[in-house]
Amino acid sequence: MKNAVHFGAGNIGRGFIGLLLSKAGYHVTFIDVIDSLVDDINNQKKYNVQIAGKSEKILVENISAIDSDRDDVAVDAVVDAVANADIITTAIGPNNLKFIAENLAQGLKLRLEKNKSPLNIIACENMFGSSTTLKNFIYAKLSDEMKNELDRLVGFPDAAVDRIVPNQPYGEKLLVTVEEYAEWDVDSKQVVGDLSHIQGLNLVDNLNAYIDRKIFTVNTGHAAIAYLAYQRGINDISNALRVPEILETARDVWAETSILLTTKYKFAPAAHRHYVEEVEKRFSNPYLSDEVIRVGRNPKRKLSPNDRIIYPANQLALHDVNPEALGKVAAAAFKFDFDADTEAVEIQNYILANGIDAAISHFTGVNPGSKLFYIIKKNF
Repeated sequence: MKNAVHFGAGNIGRGFIGLLLSKAGYHVTFIDVIDSLVDDINNQKKYNVQIAGKSEKILVENISAIDSDRDDVAVDAVVDAVANADIITTAIGPNNLKFIAENLAQGLKLRLEKNKSPLNIIACENMFGSSTTLKNFIYAKLSDEMKNELDRLVGFPDAAVDRIVPNQPYGEKLLVTVEEYAEWDVDSKQVVGDLSHIQGLNLVDNLNAYIDRKIFTVNTGHAAIAYLAYQRGINDISNALRVPEILETARDVWAETSILLTTKYKFAPAAHRHYVEEVEKRFSNPYLSDEVIRVGRNPKRKLSPNDRIIYPANQLALHDVNPEALGKVAAAAFKFDFDADTEAVEIQNYILANGIDAAISHFTGVNPGSKLFYIIKKNF
């Protein structure tokens, strides 16, 4: 049996990546720092994945776990697992990639001594270029000679992942509830060897297109619904979509981002329309519904020039398309005044001190003389 090493035994790790690797015939070794989670995996040696809203469960077996923070013996076990892995994946959050680099570097050093087989290391994180980022953290700890040798043997293909994991029910240990939809796109040009045997892993030639499709449909739509719902005092996303005005604006947002995506990446209009309809269906599912406050958090980041609202709006404006719906969403984001969110508080204080005109320029970078600036201010 082939060996997979997966960093992060949380809900995405178990309910998505670990599930697919196990189904592809790998023994999956989870690496985590939560003692109780590691112990449960080693004691049970299996767990169930349940599709939200359905009764059947998928059994995941051939698993084990290592607590990489427990002691030196555990660290040695992680290094050895890396040296002998046939594939390595992560789902630990972008900010944590640097913390696993040392163990991976030591494991790859050992691998060069004993194992010359091809290896792919795929960081499945919600960020652009996550595997490349992880590679840079690892290579900073290696000699030039080792880097050159690893370049011939190890691939760091970037990836995009999409699966909603709702709030988990209490009860059965290790059970993970996930949505039925799942997408794992991997840059085929960066792969070493063959990954086609992993069902559910989609090898693509232009990963950027799929990343942008996900961000400007899923992330942009999610944020739009959240900010509009917050203004009406609605607590969750699925209930928000039952409000005709919110649903209409969300669809207008998707219509605008669809123009950008089908123009820039040549997605077939009918296929892209089906993708958008699938996203709306996912957001409408009460079993997957997310809290408006959680989705709307960090409005400063979400209003920044290169993020999900302003970037596509600016791109459309460059093509002489007025981003009316995206501008309306940006205005709603400026009204997100949840006092437990530090970014929301910062924005509200800035508006209070300097006015909305200055705030729009300061947080979005939008030119005061532009059409987008006017749309945002008008809706605010």
